[in-house]
Amino acid sequence: MFHQLVSHNPDIGKLLEKGYAIAFDSNYLIIRDIPYLNENGDLELGAIVSKYVSVDGRRIAQEDHQVLFAGSIPHDLSGKPIPNLGGGPHSLSLSSACNDVVVERSFSNKPTVGGKFPDFFEKIESYVTIIAGPAISRHGANPLTYRAVEEIPHSVFKFHDTLTSRAEITELAERLKDEVVAIIGLGGTGAYLLDFLVRTPVKEIRAFDFDLYHVHNAFRSPGRVTASEFDKKKSNVYARRYKNFRERLFFYDKSVDTTCAEDLDEVTFAFVCVDKGSSRNGIFDLLIPKGISFIDVGMGLNKKSGPIEGLVRTTYYSAEDSQATRNMGLAPTSDEADDIYNTNIQISELNALNAALAVIKFKQLKGFYLEEDPGIQTIFETAETAIRRLP
Repeated sequence: MFHQLVSHNPDIGKLLEKGYAIAFDSNYLIIRDIPYLNENGDLELGAIVSKYVSVDGRRIAQEDHQVLFAGSIPHDLSGKPIPNLGGGPHSLSLSSACNDVVVERSFSNKPTVGGKFPDFFEKIESYVTIIAGPAISRHGANPLTYRAVEEIPHSVFKFHDTLTSRAEITELAERLKDEVVAIIGLGGTGAYLLDFLVRTPVKEIRAFDFDLYHVHNAFRSPGRVTASEFDKKKSNVYARRYKNFRERLFFYDKSVDTTCAEDLDEVTFAFVCVDKGSSRNGIFDLLIPKGISFIDVGMGLNKKSGPIEGLVRTTYYSAEDSQATRNMGLAPTSDEADDIYNTNIQISELNALNAALAVIKFKQLKGFYLEEDPGIQTIFETAETAIRRLP
């Protein structure tokens, strides 16, 4: 990735050629070894950090004229803070590959002509002149160290995740990066779970389903549908649909039961998305002895009053307490003949909601979302449009 960004962006190439210590991290351009003066006139080294946005996967562009700075307030030769830098205190967590760069403030120095820098080369040159000028003058310091740091953190995505860096939530996204997640069942809810999870930076996703992809699946699953997909294995349909989005995405054309222990080796979390209680029972018999935390999703719907009513359920089974939670009987483990969900009713919005609630709970468990009062079950009732939780 380092060489690709340098070779496809002439302005970045000029920075490298001139001798700047450049690196890339989570959609930020980093320039290390920037000398500056502290309040006592002593020489310090900092780093300039500038957001970039992806143009087409290879070319990048500036987001704006501002930069972030890893270091204290730069001072001029008279011992006063350098004027016209604007900005203020700012914090940002980069990935572990760049944990030596600790952002402390932001700077804003808009060009007088046009209000925008023509490219990254001009932008970095301008800020280096302002920040490092006094240190160069007093100590003969040189920001051109020819130290290129090529260890850009590997991403499972085949596109740049620009919004993570824009929102400055890189450190939160990293909390998911070591997870190996299994999705058991690619029906209505499982398909939406897959769609949500492929957009997270989890290390690996394993998806299991033995069924064929039929017309009714197209009405309760996300993504573009083509007639050629009908009557093909779901595992193959979804593999083709998402293979261009991310790496380490594996599909298994099989039903999961107690004979599938090896398929779940190294899995850290699972989602159970089956509509038959008997299948769920067998999957629980597999997951609980393996010590895998999991979320089970399900619906209970009927039309006894005319309009459809019922509930959407999300139940969490921790590795430590999964058997105790199972004993509470929160999820059906036998088949229910009168549940109209089993007739393939088209309720994609409830499938998507069920998947969303499950992913939100998963992200709460990993510290991505705040959960003030942790619980093990969430129930959405359609008639009341209300959510209730079980502690």
